[in-house]
Amino acid sequence: MSSASNLDRDPKKIAGLAIGAIGVVYGDIGTSPLYTLKECFNHADLTLSAFNVLGILSLIFWGLMLVVSLKYVVFILRADNRGEGGVLSLMALALRSAQPGSRKYAIIVGLGLFGAALFYGDSMITPAVSVLSALEGIGVISHQLDAYIIPVTIIVLIALFMVQAKGTASIGKLFGPIMLIWFGVLAALGIWNIIKSPDVLAAMNPIHAVHFFASEPGLAFVLLGAVVLSLTGAEALYADMGHFGRPAIRYAWFMLVLPALVLNYFGQGALLLHSPEAIKNPFFLMAPSWALAPLVVLATCATVIASQAVISGAYSMTSQAVQLGFCPRMEIQHTSENEIGQIYIPQINWFLLVSVILLVLAFRTSSNLAAAYGFAVTCTMVITTLLAFIVLGRGASTVKRVLIWFVLLFLLVIDFAFFSANLLKLHEGGWFPLLIGLIVFALLTTWKFGRKLLSERMHDGELPLEGFVEALESSPPQRVEGTAIFMTASSDSVPHALLHNLKHNKVLHERVVFMTILTTDIPYVAARERVVVRKLGESFCQIIATYGFKEEASVPAILAQVELLQPELEFDAMQTSYFLSRETIVEAKYPAMSWWRRNLFTIMSRNAARATNFFKIPPNRVVEMGMQVEM
Repeated sequence: MSSASNLDRDPKKIAGLAIGAIGVVYGDIGTSPLYTLKECFNHADLTLSAFNVLGILSLIFWGLMLVVSLKYVVFILRADNRGEGGVLSLMALALRSAQPGSRKYAIIVGLGLFGAALFYGDSMITPAVSVLSALEGIGVISHQLDAYIIPVTIIVLIALFMVQAKGTASIGKLFGPIMLIWFGVLAALGIWNIIKSPDVLAAMNPIHAVHFFASEPGLAFVLLGAVVLSLTGAEALYADMGHFGRPAIRYAWFMLVLPALVLNYFGQGALLLHSPEAIKNPFFLMAPSWALAPLVVLATCATVIASQAVISGAYSMTSQAVQLGFCPRMEIQHTSENEIGQIYIPQINWFLLVSVILLVLAFRTSSNLAAAYGFAVTCTMVITTLLAFIVLGRGASTVKRVLIWFVLLFLLVIDFAFFSANLLKLHEGGWFPLLIGLIVFALLTTWKFGRKLLSERMHDGELPLEGFVEALESSPPQRVEGTAIFMTASSDSVPHALLHNLKHNKVLHERVVFMTILTTDIPYVAARERVVVRKLGESFCQIIATYGFKEEASVPAILAQVELLQPELEFDAMQTSYFLSRETIVEAKYPAMSWWRRNLFTIMSRNAARATNFFKIPPNRVVEMGMQVEM
C-alpha cells in the first residue's frame, strides 16, 4: 500500500517523507536553475538591461507561484486516486463520470494516454539536458576541457542506466541528503549574490512582468518558451504523491524547495545586473573560483538524481499502462523486497539509454536540448488541467464548483500561453517529444483497440458457461486425476482452451477451475476484496481475482488466498495444470483494422511477455492451446 494511505499526522513521519520527497520528487525542478536563466537570454536577442533582467525574473517567480504552488501543490494534489497521482490516475478518476463507448469517454482516454505518451519523450530529454548542463560547468573551469564534456556525459549516462537493474533501494537513501545539500547550496549562492545587488528583489512585484509584456509583447510571448524551463518537473509533484503523501510534498515545497529556487534565480539575476558577461553560464559563475570544481561534482550528482527519478517514473508509467490494458505484457523485475513501487523493466531501460545517447550526440549542448524540452511539459500541463475540470468539480456544491472552475480556467489560460510559446520551438527540437508522444500514443491505442477487437472476435464463438458446465457434468467425458485451471478473460463464457482440450484430448480433469484476473481503475485493492470464488457444479468452480492498476497479479498468491478462504479447495502444485490460449492473428476477408495497425498489433503480440512469466505461473505446469483469429 502507498505511503499516502498510511500517512498520519505524526510530524516526524511527515518530516522523513519530506526529505525523501526532496530527493525524488524535486530533482528535476531543482536542477532547472542550471540552464533556465541562461536560455531566457539565449532564446532571444535580449540586452542585459535591468529592465529585462527584472522582467524575466518576475515571470519566473510568478510562474513558480501560480503554476507550481497554486495549481499543482494546492489544487491538483487534491485529485488523488486513493492516495495515488499522475496523469493515468487522473484519467481513471475522470472516466468514472463517463459512459464507456461515449464520446466523452473517448476524449478522456485520448487526453490521458497522450499525456502519458509525452512522458516518455520527457524521460529521454531530462537525463540528457540535466547531465549535459551540469558537466558544461567543466568549460567554466577551463575551455581546454570542452572536448571532454560530451564523452563524460555519455559515460555518466551509461553508468546510470547500467545500475538500474540493481534497483534504487541503497542509492535512494543518499538521494534525500544529497538534494538537501544541493538546495542549501542553491540558497547560499543566491543569498551571496543578492547581498551585492539587493535591488533585484523588486522582481517579486508582478508589475515588472506586466511592464515587460507591455513593452515587447511579441518577444515576451516567445520568451515564455524558455521561462517554462523553470517549471519542468512540476508534474512529478502529482505523479509521486502516492510514494510520499500530500503533506510531505507540500511541506518540502514551501519550506525548502521554493525558497531555494527563488533565491538562486534572484542571485543569478543580481550577478547579471553587475556582471553582464556572466550570461555565458550564470549559475556556475555565481560561485567563487575555488568552489567551481566541487559545484560541478555536486551539480552532476543532482542531475543524476533528477534523471533517476524520471527513469523510475517511466518504469512506473509502463507498469500502469500494462495493468490498464494499454500496453503488452513486459518483463517487470522487482528490485526491493520491501517497496512494491521499486521496479525495473529491461526493455524500457535499454530503449531510454539508446535514445538519450542519440539525443546527446545529435543536439550536443544543453541549449540545443532546451529547445526540445518545453513542449512535452507544457502539453502535459494543459492535459492535467483539462482533466482536473472533470475531477475536482465533481461532488462539490454549486458555489464551490464555480470557484474551482474559475481558478482552473485562469490556470488553463496560463498553461495555454506556455504551450503556445513552445509551439514556436517545434522546428528547433520541439518536434522530438511530439514525435515520441505520437509514436507511443499510436502504440498504446493500437494495443487497446486490438485487444478489444480480439476479445470480441473470440467472444463471438464462445458458449455460455453455466449451461455448458451442467451438460458436462450430466454426461462427462473421460475424467483424469488432478486439477485443471483455465485462464480466461471472460467470466461468463467457456474458455477456448477448454473446448480445444475436449476436442483434441477428449478428457476432463477431475476438478476444473476457471480463473479470471481483472484490473480495476483504483491503484490498490484490499486483500479481503481481492478474490471471489463461485461454485459452478460438483467439480467446477470459478475464481475471479481483482487487482489495482499499480499492482501485479500472481496466480500462486491467488491460489494461496483461495485455500485460506475455502480450505477444501486445496491445490497440489504437482497435480495442477494450467491451460492458456495462444492466439495467432491472421488477416480477415474484411479487415476491421487498417493494415499498419494490424501489423503493429501482431508485432506487439508476438513480443509480449509470456503469460506464464507475467502471472508467475509455474512454466512446467502449463499447456498452451493455439488458435487463429481473423482481424
